[in-house]
Amino acid sequence: MKKALFVLISLVLGLLTACSNGESKSTEIRGEGTKELKEVSIMLDWYPNAVHTYLYVAKEKGYFEDEGIKVDIQFPANPTDPINLAAAGQVTLGISYQPDVIIARANQGVTIKSVGAIVRSPLNRVVFKDDSEIHSPKDLEGKTVGYPGIPLNESLIQSMMKADGGNPDNVKLVDVGFELNSSLVSGNVDAVIGAYINHEVPVLKHEGYETRNLNPTDYGIPSYNELIAVTSDKTWENEQESIKAFWRAATKGYDFTSEKPEEALNILLDNQDEANFPLVEEVEKESLDILLPLMKSETEFGSQNKDQWEETINWMKDAGLIENEPNVDDIFVNINK
Repeated sequence: MKKALFVLISLVLGLLTACSNGESKSTEIRGEGTKELKEVSIMLDWYPNAVHTYLYVAKEKGYFEDEGIKVDIQFPANPTDPINLAAAGQVTLGISYQPDVIIARANQGVTIKSVGAIVRSPLNRVVFKDDSEIHSPKDLEGKTVGYPGIPLNESLIQSMMKADGGNPDNVKLVDVGFELNSSLVSGNVDAVIGAYINHEVPVLKHEGYETRNLNPTDYGIPSYNELIAVTSDKTWENEQESIKAFWRAATKGYDFTSEKPEEALNILLDNQDEANFPLVEEVEKESLDILLPLMKSETEFGSQNKDQWEETINWMKDAGLIENEPNVDDIFVNINK
């Protein structure tokens, strides 16, 4: 009798699973009832690290499920994947960079928009050894600067040097790929740009190398959002309520991370991709300490400002990074409204 009852229960559960309707929904069994969860996918800008802590907290604490969504966190195979796959509707959201989104919309006609600011100021710095004679951008004259071959970094150097009274033609820029730290430590370059204060700098410190850095916003560069969450125009139109639900849960994750960073960091470490990108707890702790103030908004987590977008677009136009200025009303939304 017990065996027959077990078989019957198994069949019923199998039917419930089979009756899940469509690719965008899944059935979660909670206690005695069921709840339909809308699936939302997000592609990170890289493998899990401190900047993604709030997402893993929201997932671990059940904040996404409380909002009626089930979140699939994916990692990119290429740096352009978050924008490209979000634009193609293959993921709901992607984490990308404000300048990259402006370039995609202005130069390539990619119909993508930002739904929320994650890190509200540049993390990219000009980094050099602590004993370097470099103290401001004009001191880069006659120096060799390594960078990862991205045009934005060239424009940053040029604009910073001009603002400081230096001549950018007197700087030797060398494409070192992503070997920024090793190039600096070996002495092959005098400084690097494209290094992030929340990753490369703490890693160098962990390895015993003290550094100093120059912040682009101190030398004429607008305080652009380093990381933003993006989606396609079409996905926003069709999945707006799910994306808003996602953001409410993500906000709870950020609030928890701000209030209990040590516990939040442990959740991140439990979800790291050890095979591809193992984390060093000391590095991620320092990274999170750096990031949290830069993620904080004067209003609500993720809020965006039209003036800030226009200022960034204008600078990029002047720097020759974009040919046409995208319509600012098309390129972002204030998700908290």
